[in-house]
Amino acid sequence: MIPVILSGGSGTRLWPLSRGQYPKQFLPLVSEQTMIQETVLRLNGLKHIKPPIAVCNEDHRFMLAEQMWEIGVKPASIILEPVGKNTAPAVAMAALSVASDDVLLILPADHVIADCAAFHQAVIAADTLARQGQLVTFGIVPTKPETGYGYIQRSQSQQGEAFKVAAFVEKPDAETAQRYIESGDFYWNSGMFAFKAGVYLDELAKFNPEMLQVCREALQSAQQDLDFTRIGKEVFSTCPADSIDYAVMEKTANAVVIPLDAGWNDVGSWTALWDVTPKDDAGNAVFGDVLAVDTENSYLYSKDKLVAAIGVQDLVIVETDDALLVASKDKVQEVKAIVDFLKSQKRSEADLHRKVYRPWGHYDSVDNGERHQTKRILVKPGAKLSLQKHHHRAEHWIIVKGTALVTKGDQQILLAENESIYIPLGTVHCLENPGVIPLEMVEVQSGSYLGEDDIVRFQDQYGRV
Repeated sequence: MIPVILSGGSGTRLWPLSRGQYPKQFLPLVSEQTMIQETVLRLNGLKHIKPPIAVCNEDHRFMLAEQMWEIGVKPASIILEPVGKNTAPAVAMAALSVASDDVLLILPADHVIADCAAFHQAVIAADTLARQGQLVTFGIVPTKPETGYGYIQRSQSQQGEAFKVAAFVEKPDAETAQRYIESGDFYWNSGMFAFKAGVYLDELAKFNPEMLQVCREALQSAQQDLDFTRIGKEVFSTCPADSIDYAVMEKTANAVVIPLDAGWNDVGSWTALWDVTPKDDAGNAVFGDVLAVDTENSYLYSKDKLVAAIGVQDLVIVETDDALLVASKDKVQEVKAIVDFLKSQKRSEADLHRKVYRPWGHYDSVDNGERHQTKRILVKPGAKLSLQKHHHRAEHWIIVKGTALVTKGDQQILLAENESIYIPLGTVHCLENPGVIPLEMVEVQSGSYLGEDDIVRFQDQYGRV
């Protein structure tokens, strides 16, 4: 089997930890590993698993590659979506890139599965059915009448451990969800699938030939960039957007569902995260520097500052370096509205943390004013920033640790600890770390405009425009 890791989500309901440029699948929310790392490591122990194919947003490519490297996994390919078009086109791209008889195991990158043995058993059963030409989905055995998930209704026709799918149904109201649970014929829709690449493409050709044609053209015109398959934006932008459910699974006559009872959770909200997190005797999930007095059944997270909670219950309190969320647990679905408002106001907190990761390292904006900004910058050994200039700002660099090789106009200057350099506005410049330890420096920017889009790149080893 070939795992296909879908990593296109933005995780807005877990703001302020999850953000547009650093969504939840790249965060260590339930263990020391990030969620996408857990998704891949969960496959350990299964036989005949090939290296995964990952499909992700272009902006997240370096995070994905680095997090795979950290766990010793080299993906067979990393397909970059220039625009999000939902799961059906993403899977079509993966299916078009392999042999027709290859079985694909479709896995969202941001799920929690507590019982790996039960998951493995279901995957093995799905592999057998997929090789027989079935399109397999995994239905989560429900534990409560959940209104936040879609459901899959099974028929009475059984094939091994699976049932023929009778229907996919939308998220129900509470009364309808209760009826589903009582009937015993409904499962939560997990968004995980297994099928032969060719079978999926044949069904897609039947039900949405336009989507398949655009995906073929987009893949044929794709360019290889380092370890990434870069899909052409002009072609792919014309692709219809749809989920696997709507595009294929609801229409095909070959859909079967395997019941899965493995402690599954899609961590789609703060309450869902609270559900899967270890708690103290008062029912609190506590992370970081937190003091909880007479506090119950709450999720309390501190990144930098002391968080003190007194006499409260059923709250979510999340502190980061630039935002604080306080919400009632029964209102956490409305966090998305906060993110939408931040985006409408063009506020950076919707997409970026104060610390921003780049392929060469990271920077932390520690102070800013009307015409100045101060950053702490770390450059990894051997890494190099793009050759660039700015139209609206000058920069002053002070080396704190390590060695910097600076290009300033037609000069190359080697700087050591406690040395500094001034880069005037409009000067072409570059920074690299020629050493074997991280380069740490302080950058002071001054000028009329300090936005990250005031960069004119001339050369970049990471393929950024």
